Amino acid sequence: MPAPVSPPARDHAGPPAVGRLPAVLLMAGSCLPVLGAVLLAPVLPRMQDHFEGVAGSAALVPLVLTVPALSLALLAPFAGAVVDRLGRKRLLVVATVLYALFGTAPLWLDSLHAILAARVLVGVAEAAVMTACTTLIGDYYTGRVRDRYLALQTMCASASATVFFAVGGALGAAGWRTPFWLYAAGLPLALAVARALPDPRPPAGNGRARAEDGRARGETETRPFPVRRMTGICLLTVFGAVVFSTVPVEMSYLLDGLGVGSTGVIGGATALAGAATVAGSVVFTRLTDSPHRRLPAVFLLCGAGFLLMGLADNVPLLIAAAVVNCVGTGMLLPSLLTLAVSRLDFADRGRGTGLWTSAFFLGQFVCPLVLLGARGPLGGLATAVAALGLVTLLLAGVLLPLTRRTPVALPDPEDPPTA
Repeated sequence: MPAPVSPPARDHAGPPAVGRLPAVLLMAGSCLPVLGAVLLAPVLPRMQDHFEGVAGSAALVPLVLTVPALSLALLAPFAGAVVDRLGRKRLLVVATVLYALFGTAPLWLDSLHAILAARVLVGVAEAAVMTACTTLIGDYYTGRVRDRYLALQTMCASASATVFFAVGGALGAAGWRTPFWLYAAGLPLALAVARALPDPRPPAGNGRARAEDGRARGETETRPFPVRRMTGICLLTVFGAVVFSTVPVEMSYLLDGLGVGSTGVIGGATALAGAATVAGSVVFTRLTDSPHRRLPAVFLLCGAGFLLMGLADNVPLLIAAAVVNCVGTGMLLPSLLTLAVSRLDFADRGRGTGLWTSAFFLGQFVCPLVLLGARGPLGGLATAVAALGLVTLLLAGVLLPLTRRTPVALPDPEDPPTA
């Protein structure tokens, strides 16, 4: 009798063996939405002067900066569905090219409304880029290594915001259009992604993995998306994004309320808070417990920082409180992201990370609106920040018994079984 034929190797393969270059490229891709969020802030006044004759320019010019984030928040779930259907790597390459084309469009557009339309399309491309990058990190890496890379993703995004702000200001000295040239960096990045990133494949070793591998080959898949599993983490992420964004958005106003008018002091205090966020992300990579276990403690740290900020009556105390808060937010964001990714199988990872990305950017968008709405009834911004601290502390108290009832370590479907 002929010897039995071994099944194809790919039916039993796990995540592809990847080195550091794919991780570097995915970190770079994750910084692209940050580029759109802060690069143009220094040149908005010059842009306002250029379009001062356009009706409604006072409202339209600031939208040039913010509308990509709104597009990203609204469209990330759809980008996630496309990621799962068309493939992560392919979509990332196409979206990065479109990001470069739409991002550089204001270099030759003379209409403010056309520039706004291009910025909306930049947000569409950013939604696909961010979702695909996060999904690929989940595809390529497992366990603690994946958690560290997800933390590194958030750390790179936080650090790059400071760099891009400075670069935008330097380039803006040559004219308000000049910073848009940086969007062209998407073209060489797309080429590097196309050449260096391996094609992701689902993990194997059980029936679910083989079914997902069959789906990748075009077989019918009827398993519904785990909506209930993702609803709680997405709602928590919306609130977490409000917590994460409060200091960067409101720090200058809080300092102004204490009589600080020096832009140097304001910039230095904001940079120090940003460095604390990066430090918090570094601390996250050193922790060994499960992300869901540490959420109450992280929210407790963030809430205590907010409460001290709201009560601060001098600048050193305000800055120290902001640092405490930002160390917490540096751990909060990767904790939420790793918790979300750990709940997703390969076939659902694109849609799941798309929903998480949408929840995060939605929280960033509503953050200033929430504090603006609260400062009137509560008597000022400092009181509103203190109230946010109390809500955050309350949430930490609610989460504590829930995490204690949850197993210490959620099983990772991609981690190999131990003997």
